[in-house]
Amino acid sequence: MVRTLAFLALLGIGGGAVAQQKAPSYPLITHDPYFSIWSATDELNGSTTKHWTGAAQSLTGFVKVDGVTYRVLGQNEQSYQAIAATSDEAPYQVKYTETAPAEGWMQNSFDDKAWKSGKAPFGDNVASGGTHWESRELWTRRTFDAGDLSAAELFLKISHDDNITVYLNGEEIYGHKGWLNQYIYKPIPDAVKSKLKAKGNVLAVHILNTAGGAFLDAGIARLVPPPGNKGIEKGIQTAVNINATQTSYQFTCGKADVTLTFTSPLLMDDLMLLSRPISYISYKVSSNDNAAHKVQVYFGASTNISVNVPAQAVTTSKYTNGQLSVLKAGTKEQPMLKKKGDDLRIDWGYMYIATPTATRPVQYVSNAGDAMAAFANGTTASTKLDKQLVLSTAVDLGTVNATPKEQLFLLGYDDLYALQYFNTNLKAWWKNDATQTIDKQLNAAYTDYASILGKCAKFNAQLYKDAVSAGGETYAKLCELAYRQAISAHKLAKSPQGEILFLSKENFSNGCINTVDVTYPSAPLFLLYNPDLLKGMMNGIFYFSESGKFTEPYAAHDLGTYPLANGQAYGEGMPVEESGNMLVLAGAIARAEGNADYAKKHWKTLTTWAEYLLKEGFDPANQLCTDDFAGHLARNTNLSLKAIAGIRSYAMLAKLQGLTDVATKYENAAKEMAANWVKLADDGDHFSLAFESKNTWSQKYNMVWDKVLNFNLFPAAVYKKETDFYLTKQHKFGLPLDSRKTYTKSDWIMWTAVLTDNSSDFDALVAPLYTYVTGTTTRVPLSDWHETTNGKMVGFQARSVVGGYFMKMLDAKFNPASFSLK
Repeated sequence: MVRTLAFLALLGIGGGAVAQQKAPSYPLITHDPYFSIWSATDELNGSTTKHWTGAAQSLTGFVKVDGVTYRVLGQNEQSYQAIAATSDEAPYQVKYTETAPAEGWMQNSFDDKAWKSGKAPFGDNVASGGTHWESRELWTRRTFDAGDLSAAELFLKISHDDNITVYLNGEEIYGHKGWLNQYIYKPIPDAVKSKLKAKGNVLAVHILNTAGGAFLDAGIARLVPPPGNKGIEKGIQTAVNINATQTSYQFTCGKADVTLTFTSPLLMDDLMLLSRPISYISYKVSSNDNAAHKVQVYFGASTNISVNVPAQAVTTSKYTNGQLSVLKAGTKEQPMLKKKGDDLRIDWGYMYIATPTATRPVQYVSNAGDAMAAFANGTTASTKLDKQLVLSTAVDLGTVNATPKEQLFLLGYDDLYALQYFNTNLKAWWKNDATQTIDKQLNAAYTDYASILGKCAKFNAQLYKDAVSAGGETYAKLCELAYRQAISAHKLAKSPQGEILFLSKENFSNGCINTVDVTYPSAPLFLLYNPDLLKGMMNGIFYFSESGKFTEPYAAHDLGTYPLANGQAYGEGMPVEESGNMLVLAGAIARAEGNADYAKKHWKTLTTWAEYLLKEGFDPANQLCTDDFAGHLARNTNLSLKAIAGIRSYAMLAKLQGLTDVATKYENAAKEMAANWVKLADDGDHFSLAFESKNTWSQKYNMVWDKVLNFNLFPAAVYKKETDFYLTKQHKFGLPLDSRKTYTKSDWIMWTAVLTDNSSDFDALVAPLYTYVTGTTTRVPLSDWHETTNGKMVGFQARSVVGGYFMKMLDAKFNPASFSLK
């Protein structure tokens, strides 16, 4: 499909993917791990928008044309009423035992008087406030009254870790092997519901703690019927476009055309702008029949954006400041930096909806149904409730003809304090200027809108052009989709030592903050556009060692669990992995900047890690690498490549500082290791998964630095032999990670593809990845760990590691003289 110039002009952008580009989930609001909202369906008005974790954070949009209201954004958020509340809604007690009970323990008639009583939830995290549980098995019984639920749709609401069976009045209603990242709602069969009693029902659970964490929380809820859509029609979506900083949709709403554009101006050459937690939502409306029409537009945002769970109470307010009319919401409790973990949303600070006062907006706070009805009927609404509210803004555009009229809305979030860094609470980067407030930032965002949009358009076009030049159009589309996701999985702040911090969250991996082997695959994007941000991903790790807080002779794995960076949380180190990562990235920064100044600041620490790799790196012991989900592996050939690259990086850094003897020693060591690697890893027509392990294979993605940084440790024939073999092992949705499983990591495929010596082979490796991105049935922000046989997510989502997709562009930038698509 070809985009017309008229369409591009209407969007105010240039370059980018085709108008009908598809994605697993579409980025709308992308700023940091807490302020991140996506659309999980190809039609923007086909589903409720969600936080990247999957929790509903509803954005809604309507356009009224000559009195007819059309929905263009979002869907009604499903709402539930607790019958037997879970602990996130209200405290409750259960009877429990950790010793296998007698037969019939799940029946109503069972005598549980000898069981203990405990407060929910149950788990290994004492911060949850429930009952501490770390044993292998747990049985619980909870008695509750139901009243008359004959007409209700009932659901089991549950979150658990790990294997579980749930009974209601003795009948099994849910069973699952594995763990959940979040609360889910499972329908209760009518046959079971019909046996509910007004009083004395029993919810019984058996859970098995197989490994890792432990958690149990379960209750019963009824579905609250959604508000009706009477008098509201569905806008017809005709196009969607994703570029680096924007997602734009086109709709036909009767006799008007609407372009709805979401812009998160994540421009890495301006850290204040990058840190500013404000996105633009723009409605552009024009007549499509050469006649004039009366038009009103509406934008609504759920207060669930400011809570961790919907049961939390919020406060709201309305005011004007500068040129803007503003709605504000946040939790009553404001538990600042009180929670850490993976499947969490922010529940401190405040969300803001702002629009120009000059447009005479009508703003109100109500529940979702009343908000929608009020706009459709041309009225306003209010509420005395304090949960699950909607901040509504409606604007009358007056008469609209063929010349588009634009209405701008701003959505912002002030987290007050963003991170904790070795027990010091830090504010976001934009607050480095102590005179700044969120109201000043909102007004600046509005005043600078035209200029910022122009900068975004220029950047979007340049990124697309450079990506096409480096890897072709399919590659460019993948880079466009990855850009905002990679950046917004970080938070930008300044350390107490005055250094930049750009700390990642391991989204749906384990929730760690500033994980080194997440930084490593993310790095190419930041090396391309601002190496200072990569330094911000490394500074905390250097500080951890150099302060004496981490005393091992190798690099730490992480700094804690997001948003608390107080020391390593991962239970086991990855000595070769993380030391190699830090050395390689220090070398890559030097290559990007043309000097070793950054490495010189940390030379003693880098030397300690290089010495460790010299001793332990070539033939690694039985330890984890970044692909820790695959388990421990001794003699890992790909991990050995990382150690070799780390040692060679250290030699390069020494040479840049004039340390000739040191450079010679480590360069010779790397050369000797590389030669031995080729011999020990040889497996005929490819190289093995582990040294001297015949009939095995793996992606040698760590070899990419030999090419990108011009180390020349391996002859081109080694690359060719390996990549030719990979082309015989692909499945529909990509190249497996190694011979043990059929799953893969998409970031590593991108690195592996850079080892090819011609565009045909590069395209052959990248094309199945695009098939996955556009065809997966797992509708979440881009997962980097998926199954190559069916295209489904295995784990992880919305992670920063998709910044690794930019490795081909980095190669083109570092090696322009030798680079060409043959």
